[in-house]
Amino acid sequence: MIRKVKPQIRVIGFDDGTFSFKSKVGRDKTILIGVIMKGSQDVVGILSRWIEVDGRDATEKMIDAIVNSRFKDLRVIMLKGITYAGFNIVDIEKLSKETGLPVIVVIRKRPELKAMENALKKHFPDAEERIRLLRKGGEIRELIPEKLFYQAFGIEPKTAEDIIKITQKSSLIPEPLRLAHMIASAVMTGESKKE
Repeated sequence: MIRKVKPQIRVIGFDDGTFSFKSKVGRDKTILIGVIMKGSQDVVGILSRWIEVDGRDATEKMIDAIVNSRFKDLRVIMLKGITYAGFNIVDIEKLSKETGLPVIVVIRKRPELKAMENALKKHFPDAEERIRLLRKGGEIRELIPEKLFYQAFGIEPKTAEDIIKITQKSSLIPEPLRLAHMIASAVMTGESKKE
């Protein structure tokens, strides 16, 4: 449990790379990058795994990256949304339980959950299971009206908000997530894309 949020809190932020059918690694995989930082200042380390586009392995790959890394003093996991590589949906409850860390999901635009559910039903035979994972994310809370939203699992909303604010630097998106996005896009396309 996090009682007081320190400016140097160790956070890992995950984001995935872009993907297309012309991707260098084949049409069905993209990179998953985890950036470990002390607050918004120092990068401590970077983790990577490959995940399947529209697959079911994002949760396991995140757990594997954290549990098998040499970085053992992490306090929080941050995700840039709950879906990766298309509809590879993270089970944030499992992610939290198997790593022993709370999870904060940071979202730029309020998701259209009904539209997502309809797309899942249309394209996936296991749509109900994926929808169940979407709903496990919990309440979507607004941090900055119309600009930044979040979900919190295993952590009080106020504490989650404090951590988001402490990890922001030059963007609304917390720095570990911003850097993970840039690195992942550089791996997949040859150059980083601005968040």
